[in-house]
Amino acid sequence: MTNTPNNSKVNPTDRRVDEKESKISKDTNFVIQIAGAAIFGALSIVSSLFLAPLLPRVPGMPIAYIDPISFIWITCFLLFGVKSGLLCISISTIGLMFADAQNAPWGALMKFVATISLIIVPILLLKLYKNEEGIRKSQVLKKPRNYIITGAIGTGLRVILTLILNIILALTIYAPFIAYMSLEFLGHPEITGMTVVFIAFPLINAWQSVFDLGIPYLIVFGLKFDERYELW
Repeated sequence: MTNTPNNSKVNPTDRRVDEKESKISKDTNFVIQIAGAAIFGALSIVSSLFLAPLLPRVPGMPIAYIDPISFIWITCFLLFGVKSGLLCISISTIGLMFADAQNAPWGALMKFVATISLIIVPILLLKLYKNEEGIRKSQVLKKPRNYIITGAIGTGLRVILTLILNIILALTIYAPFIAYMSLEFLGHPEITGMTVVFIAFPLINAWQSVFDLGIPYLIVFGLKFDERYELW
């Protein structure tokens, strides 16, 4: 009987080349993630300094109807991945504490809590998700059903956490100003004080979440940046 060569065996040299290419690809991707976090982090700080003062704000309250900082942070997360998104939010928050002296550190801390609440639920979904060959994790979030469900849960978490923080601030740092706050922007100027904190801030945070999640989704997935770059 004549022995035939086994063509299914992988050449060791080819295996080493594949492993080397895979390592280079991972290293390159890691550098891109870090660079993305740095660029988007810097962009959010610049946006806060120059664009935020021009935004329309709720009368009598230190909060804007729409805040572009979260757009930038969540866009970074959807485009570059979990590590890049978390790094971007973290370094930006620290930067805003120094750059925005008027609202620091509470404004930066509040924005951190509000935004991290929106992405922590999708991150947990990705942790539970079992990878299927050929499917990138970003595509899990691209599915509208997944994005809407995790976004709704994240919004609920955001409302709860920011309400707790706002109550603490209203009873301490901003206590002298609470009496001057009202629900005039909702057509009820007679409602003032702590009642405003319990009604206005949850409504505004829920309102902002729609834009904070919707605009980055349209940018990354609507314009197909995820398909062009395939970073994660």
